[in-house]
Amino acid sequence: QRHAIMEALLYRPLDDRQVRCDLCHQRCTIAEEKRGICGVRHNRAGRLISLVFGRLVAANADPIEKKPLYHFQPGSRSYSIATVGCNFRCRFCQNADIAQMPADRDGQIMGREMTPESVVAAALAERCRSIAYTYTEPTVFFEMAYETARLAHDQGLKNVFVTNGYMTAEALAMIAPVLDGANVDLKAFSDRFYARYCGAKLAPVLETLKAMKQCGIWVEVTTLIIPGLNDDAAELERLAAFMAEELGAETPWHISRFHPTYKLLDRPPTPVATLKRAHDIGLAAGLRYVYMGNVPGQGGENTVCPGCGKTVIERRGFSIKGYHIEKGRCRLCNTPVDGVEL
Repeated sequence: QRHAIMEALLYRPLDDRQVRCDLCHQRCTIAEEKRGICGVRHNRAGRLISLVFGRLVAANADPIEKKPLYHFQPGSRSYSIATVGCNFRCRFCQNADIAQMPADRDGQIMGREMTPESVVAAALAERCRSIAYTYTEPTVFFEMAYETARLAHDQGLKNVFVTNGYMTAEALAMIAPVLDGANVDLKAFSDRFYARYCGAKLAPVLETLKAMKQCGIWVEVTTLIIPGLNDDAAELERLAAFMAEELGAETPWHISRFHPTYKLLDRPPTPVATLKRAHDIGLAAGLRYVYMGNVPGQGGENTVCPGCGKTVIERRGFSIKGYHIEKGRCRLCNTPVDGVEL
């Protein structure tokens, strides 16, 4: 059982058989026979072990649009994998049954055996163009992601992370050469929100976003708008301004509708009017591509040409109904449309 003895990357031994994990910004100090916040990294006699290497809780061929990535090989399929565990404790976790499993179920870890080689083979067999490390937080299964990503690149596949952006600079530097795209959750633009609802801090996420752009990784950002918690217009204006100024106007922003879930059940679903207001804030800040998610039929899924304003990618759910881009340009007015083409 290979996963049972997979030594973790990015940690250092301390006195008294403690270790310090340098994989994410929690930078846990882990006593012997204990685990980090993620619940999947275990100090075994002074060595840090990944408990989830080769243990996948999910493996599916998904439309890339489901990640959501709208400007990365649009219309293609991405082989999507996950293990259990997360380094955040979001009260509104969308995948709590797997992400929070170790935390909520006395350290339980589930998953079926799958090697990096078998993941790449499955992706090719399913005619996927990329592998997505998603559903839970890919940083916590970094060893599996890193080995799989390297093999994937050798086979001509791209790699994408769907992430909370809390990996350390050291982790990003390791994965960056084989990471082509990322959708990063920017959950709010307030430290108070991150501390209270996620068990984390805002600044490291902003640093990761900037560093990813500097590495040449294609970045899209998702914000789940929760009524009364992160939907303040001034806060959204600061978030959109950060994106436009620090990440670039070409960075797509996905504004997603909240539904009560997990431990956050006292808030109503996000009104569509709130999403439309956030959408307008994004455009006013200079962002070229702003999308509304979880509200089908509102037109918020279509890609609009930044030049002529016409729809260049028409979407219904996760499928593409119309595509009017050629060689990275709008077929109607020849304006470049940002992204990574097939």
